[in-house]
Amino acid sequence: MNFPDYRPRRLRKNENFRRMIRETTLSVDNLIYPLFAVPGTKVKKPIVSMPGIFQLSVDHLVRETQRVKALGIPAVLLFGIPERKDEIASGAMAADGIVQRAIRGIKEKVPDILVITDVCLCEYTNHGHCGMLERGEVANDATLEVLAETAVSHAKA
Repeated sequence: MNFPDYRPRRLRKNENFRRMIRETTLSVDNLIYPLFAVPGTKVKKPIVSMPGIFQLSVDHLVRETQRVKALGIPAVLLFGIPERKDEIASGAMAADGIVQRAIRGIKEKVPDILVITDVCLCEYTNHGHCGMLERGEVANDATLEVLAETAVSHAKA
C-alpha cells in the first residue's frame, strides 16, 4: 500500500460513493453568524480586515439578526466593543453593557434565534489582556471570577 501503488479512485468515481463515504457535511444549520456590537444608534462601521462584516449599533444589529434568521442561520455570536475600557473590564459584566443591550434587543425581536456570547475580556480592559492583571501578570483566579460574572450577566440579559 505504498505510493503510488494504492489509488482509491474507485471511491471517487460517482456521486453516490462520494456522498456515502464523506466524513463531513456542512449545511446552513451548522453556521453561526458573527456580530460586533457597538454603542450608539445608526452605526454601521466596516471592519476592514473582514470584508462584508460591520460593527453595528443595536438597532442595526437587530435588523441584521432578522436577516440572518430569514436566511436559515440558527445562531449569532456576539462580540462587544465598549465605549470605555478599564483595568477590571467592568463593561463586560455591566447590566447595561453593549452585549447585554444587544442580547435584549435581539431576543425582543428575534426570540427563537440562538445567541452565543463572547466572554473574553480583552476588548473591555485598558491593557488589552484577556484577564485581570496583578503585577503585570494575568491573575487566573481573579480572571475566573470576572468571566463568571460576565457570563451570568449575559445569561440574565
